[in-house]
Amino acid sequence: MIDQIKNFDFNKSVFVPGSLLFVMLLLLNSISNNWFFRWDLTDNDMYSLSASSESVIEQVDDLLTMKVYFSDDLPGEYANNRRYLQDLLEEFEAISDGNIRFEFFRPEDDQDIEQEAQKSGVMPVQMQVVENDKMEVKRVLMGLVILYEDKKEVIPVIQTTTGLEYDITTKIKKLVETNKPVIGIASIQSQSSQFQTIQNVLNQRYNVRSVNLAEPISPDINAVLMGGVSDSLTLDESKSLTEYLDRGGNLFLTQNRVKTNLQAQQAFPIQSDIFSIIQKYGFSIEENLVTDKICGRVSVQQQMGPIRMNVPMEYPLLPIVRSFNSEEAIVSGLEQMQLVFASEVKQDSSSMGKVNFIPLLFSSEQSGEMRGNYNLNPDPKQNPFMRLFNKSKQVLGARSEYINNNGIMSQVILVGDSEFMSDQGGGRSPENHIFVMNSVDFLVGDRDLIALRSREITSRPLEEVSDGAKRTWKWINIISPSLLIIGFGLIRIRSQKNRSNVLEELYG
Repeated sequence: MIDQIKNFDFNKSVFVPGSLLFVMLLLLNSISNNWFFRWDLTDNDMYSLSASSESVIEQVDDLLTMKVYFSDDLPGEYANNRRYLQDLLEEFEAISDGNIRFEFFRPEDDQDIEQEAQKSGVMPVQMQVVENDKMEVKRVLMGLVILYEDKKEVIPVIQTTTGLEYDITTKIKKLVETNKPVIGIASIQSQSSQFQTIQNVLNQRYNVRSVNLAEPISPDINAVLMGGVSDSLTLDESKSLTEYLDRGGNLFLTQNRVKTNLQAQQAFPIQSDIFSIIQKYGFSIEENLVTDKICGRVSVQQQMGPIRMNVPMEYPLLPIVRSFNSEEAIVSGLEQMQLVFASEVKQDSSSMGKVNFIPLLFSSEQSGEMRGNYNLNPDPKQNPFMRLFNKSKQVLGARSEYINNNGIMSQVILVGDSEFMSDQGGGRSPENHIFVMNSVDFLVGDRDLIALRSREITSRPLEEVSDGAKRTWKWINIISPSLLIIGFGLIRIRSQKNRSNVLEELYG
């Protein structure tokens, strides 16, 4: 018996390597519960938690509970949403040092779960699903409730993964922050534009107030947003704005230099003291309208035989901005913005050396300007200015920092488009909302969400190529398949011929 034990070869036994494999898997599983990594090859790291989310999670110093109400047996895309959400919450939990917990609840497991979800603010939605080889309408839950101390935030329906990390991080930030910044939207006597859409967007993150510039601005206002004016401010309005900036206030201003009316096809220069107020902060707005080959469209009535129809037509006076200062956090992650009748922004020569002036957004390399004679006709056949693109990279927005004699710094961000925040203008564009939110975050010094918010934009416009390049690629696509087939055939023929030669030598 002893001899048999001595002759037992442990190297040939399956017991030792099997035991080692089991221990390794056990250790690996234990480690992966608390530490893991992911190779994210997407261009904006959409499957990895951003530094912004990690910064917000660090502020969670008590137990934060996430209750996810999600039905089973959903159509493919919604089932993928559930998997993505679970992966995302696992990452939140893993880096929270035990302060974040989450749990999934299925209404299929308990009839009371749907009632509990509705009480929390997650309402069921109706969805068409295929069950038992037939189409049925099913009530499903796809929502999330976040609980922290005695506060609650709800995402009622999760229909897409786009922006989901931003939504969750924003809700967490609202729960953990104690003092929300106060943002003022300036109300001016001569102004008729409405900013309700932008106000609704800002309300998600800040306490928003309407500020009457005819009265002194309260010291607790962290930043003021102001739309473009077409006339001078009153004495009280001018005094209120100047005093606010002098004591270190922050201003987000949208202002061009030419008042336009597309319906009447009229335009005239704006005369206002707002230009002298912002001159102190390094801004000079050119008396022009920027045109750009990369632009939005308008509907123009044209005669098509006996019928008069609305035809969409590119309108260079609606520039689409795709060129940004990549070194600036406010715009580094943006892909495009829509402007309406914008004017060029330059640094005022008298402010050189006194103001830190940083350009933010630019026109394309094929842009131009209208100056003096403002022909707003969108038809390029009748308006030669619509085909004149002899300029490049004109500044359409910038920010500045000014330190007064008392060492107090004021910050101003200017966009050369008076209608950038208006409900009837750029205020309808989600990309513009991102820029406004980033700008406000920057002005009030709360920059946790800037990078995360920017990377949630999903616009992927195709790059413009020349007509010559289009023709080249067209012929490449036509000829290449034929050349590949012919080449493959020649290779096959040569291979068969070589094989025949070998056989002839062997058996000939």
